[in-house]
Amino acid sequence: MVDDAWTSLTKNLPIVRHNANAVPGQASPLELADFAKMEEIRARIDSIVTDPATAEALKPWYGYFCKRPCFHDEYLQAFNRDNVTLVDTHGHGVEQITEKGVVVDGVEYPLDCLIFATGFEVGTDYSQRTGFEIIGRDGLTLTDKWSSGIRTFHGLHVHGFPNCFIESIAQSGFTVNFPYLIDTQSRHVAWVIAWALRHGVTEVEATAEAEAAWVDTVVQRSAVIAGRREACTPGYYNREGQVSARLQQDSFFFGNPTEYADILTAWREAGEVAGLAVRTSAPADQEVAS
Repeated sequence: MVDDAWTSLTKNLPIVRHNANAVPGQASPLELADFAKMEEIRARIDSIVTDPATAEALKPWYGYFCKRPCFHDEYLQAFNRDNVTLVDTHGHGVEQITEKGVVVDGVEYPLDCLIFATGFEVGTDYSQRTGFEIIGRDGLTLTDKWSSGIRTFHGLHVHGFPNCFIESIAQSGFTVNFPYLIDTQSRHVAWVIAWALRHGVTEVEATAEAEAAWVDTVVQRSAVIAGRREACTPGYYNREGQVSARLQQDSFFFGNPTEYADILTAWREAGEVAGLAVRTSAPADQEVAS
């Protein structure tokens, strides 16, 4: 694709990195680039929506990545139609549903069809969304293991949960091309399983030390945008405004789109399965740990 929205999404934003020479109270290059991008978006609304009041109500007044970016070639144009009215509930929602339509601020808006768009759950405990628990060694559930924050090695392995591989964005790489991440993780997991089969290994599990080191890496990396999250309007990216240290721990691995994949590739090429405790069916005193 040429000049598609995903390509132009971040091309003018500087790479997020820690700046030890930052001046307190002075806007960072990221903040300036963010504001410029949002001004571009607001100007686009003005150029498409003909009614000034409607255009003003549609303008986003928050940071670029405070909300999930979305794209549509006909959304804004729809507000120029005679049968489309934008009603701002000012955060209070619809007051009443009548047999003819909905009521907002005392005004009834007649409708032929009412569509309920409730969205989907995101950011909640995995067991709440899947309807099942993952139980590890000694009966420990993953929910209890993560009660104070997600803990993994490479975002894939969890200490106390042998032969359990978790593929998600939590503590792992992040890219707008999600299938790329899943492919990267799947290839890595397949390599680990193949290695285990070749070496007669029956259990593969992250060591506590490797897990702790990776968690620390994720926390340190995500610290660079902690302030940005606090400045955002409430949304699921900042736990509806409830920013905490856990939010940094539960974050993804901050880096460029290929850095996470490069880390996994280098780990495999070393061939030492560093950070994993591997066990065979042999007696415990013959256990091999890497």
